[in-house]
Amino acid sequence: MDRRSFIKNAGVASAGVAASTVLAAPAIAQTNPKITWRLTSSFPKSLDTIFGGAEDVAARVAAATDGNFTIQTFAAGEIVPGLQAADAVSAGTVEMCHTCSYYYVGKDPTFAIGTAIPFGLNARLTNSWFYNGNGNTLLNEFYAKHNLYGMISGNTGAQMGGWFRKEINTVDDIKGVKMRIAGLAGKVIEKLGGVPQQIAGGDIYPALEKGTIDAAEWVGPYDDHKLGFYKVAKYYYYPAFWEGGPVIHSFVNLDKWNSLPKSYQAVLQDACSFANTNMMAKYDSKNPTAIKQLVGEGTILRPFSQEILEACYNAALEVYAEISATNADFKKIYEDQVAFKREGYLWMQLSEYTFDTFMMIQQRNGKL
Repeated sequence: MDRRSFIKNAGVASAGVAASTVLAAPAIAQTNPKITWRLTSSFPKSLDTIFGGAEDVAARVAAATDGNFTIQTFAAGEIVPGLQAADAVSAGTVEMCHTCSYYYVGKDPTFAIGTAIPFGLNARLTNSWFYNGNGNTLLNEFYAKHNLYGMISGNTGAQMGGWFRKEINTVDDIKGVKMRIAGLAGKVIEKLGGVPQQIAGGDIYPALEKGTIDAAEWVGPYDDHKLGFYKVAKYYYYPAFWEGGPVIHSFVNLDKWNSLPKSYQAVLQDACSFANTNMMAKYDSKNPTAIKQLVGEGTILRPFSQEILEACYNAALEVYAEISATNADFKKIYEDQVAFKREGYLWMQLSEYTFDTFMMIQQRNGKL
């Protein structure tokens, strides 16, 4: 090969390499595009643990994508009111929200199962049903009808039963009580003569203070202390039989979800799973200190009586039967969860319950 031919051929080869490099760049960029989403929360920033779930999701997504996929988090009221977060996602106003599914029972009572229903699953069984049972699949079939895709992104563990201005010793004591309570628990309280109210977290204190409501439930000691409920209602009841393991969801607009690269979908799912685990870990570490603070500041702890729990359980079964008779989505998902719960508690009474009971006895006897 002579020198002129070599240079000519080399030039063509170099041009080809350059051209291929230029052509390949857009293909690489398309697999890792720059995407910025907005997430609206149903919670105020002051509730750092529950609002922090959204921040956990955003931070993990940004870190895993080298900042190519960013999610801007907004507190309740900064874009839309807290109880309209999922509506904004469904309509495409924002791409994503961090909220409780049961806030939207007014649209369809099936939404309640996505968070928690009275006498439903504890936190361990909730995770199991969503991740390894049919929970996530069945609920996302339902959420798709509302242009939503859901991922569990937080859990508080079993909550407290709420703050009351007066003692609640019998079922009759519930009659006429105006109580801030979410989801289908309101239907149960209503059957016992109470008057349920759905109020966003940031608005509960002034409603209690002004006497607009007589009682309120929120989450548990850490959040409730921050919100100052002990200053306006001194009786603190337990447990929240309606929230044994309540889920906080990340909802994504379904069209936006479907348009995400598969790698970004996986990153977002993993980020939500981390937020789910981390939130419960935070509450489990913060609630023990907070409950002691509350008692030290005059809070009176009271368990709901067996009479009240039994009456509420029977009322809940009536509510589920009534809804199932007219709502095929609710019936299908509810029956699947009940079947899962029946098997789950068969095992847990041998394992978790007996172990925890023994250890709690040691703690009470001062040996722990």
